[in-house]
Amino acid sequence: MREILLILHTGRPANRKTAVHVMSELSRLGLRNRVLVDEWAELGADPDLPDGPAPVQVPAGPDAARGAEAVLVLGGDGTLLRAADVARPAGVPLLGVNLGHVGFLAEAEEDTLDETLEKLAAGDYEVEERTTLQALVRSNGEVLGRTWALNEAVVEKTTRGRILEVVLEVDGRPVSSFGCDGVLCSTPTGSTAYAFSAGGPLIWPQVHALLVVPSNAHALFARPLVIAPESAVAIEVSADGPAAVLDCDGRRTFSVPPGGRVELSRAAEPVRMVRLAVQPFADRLVRKFDLPVRGWRGRVSNT
Repeated sequence: MREILLILHTGRPANRKTAVHVMSELSRLGLRNRVLVDEWAELGADPDLPDGPAPVQVPAGPDAARGAEAVLVLGGDGTLLRAADVARPAGVPLLGVNLGHVGFLAEAEEDTLDETLEKLAAGDYEVEERTTLQALVRSNGEVLGRTWALNEAVVEKTTRGRILEVVLEVDGRPVSSFGCDGVLCSTPTGSTAYAFSAGGPLIWPQVHALLVVPSNAHALFARPLVIAPESAVAIEVSADGPAAVLDCDGRRTFSVPPGGRVELSRAAEPVRMVRLAVQPFADRLVRKFDLPVRGWRGRVSNT
């Protein structure tokens, strides 16, 4: 039987009510519900839960989504990034329904929820692969940690009163050294997130590239760089300055000591995303950022 793993932001009562509705609809459509054990502890006592088979309960971890058809995420971008930890190892696609604010990573909005579930049950969707980053922290030749990111990996200072001195390297060659608050390496998916706030450009998801954005750099040459997807980026932290921290998607952090080095490159394992309709990325930008498009007349046709 087809199973859908449901992941949600349980801290909001409205989200829990929406989850109960989703579980009822999925059961009606002939799909089996799967939930994380910890989340079921908060959902299971709801008196509005539908009758019928209890959902399959699984512990959070790399095997939670194995065998599921999709991971249905109810919440904002933070919830979807959390769900990516579960979906990526299993190669299962994510379908986000935005219950937060901007929800740029989400495919659907709450007001189209029932239509979204109908399409999911009918198999009326496509799957898109999104680039991810792999990150490695080294110090004196020793590997201190390795992790990954869907949006961005950020090397940033840990002390407010001190500048982080770094050397930026691309493809084994030094590019620039400067003081800064940090340096971001972003995927096209993450170009609409922290990198955008730091002054980086927006990159269409279909573009195969990586983005490097210095944050509040004290240098004449510290502009965002769009580099080849096969390129390798390294950020070296000065041995004479303060320590730094590597933060990936705001979820996974590693300390970077003075003299440490963070190596970043495209990861072999993507994150898969459900797409319900062919929609130009420009339309998503306008909708999510509420951009003004007054006065647009469209393409002039000669026919």
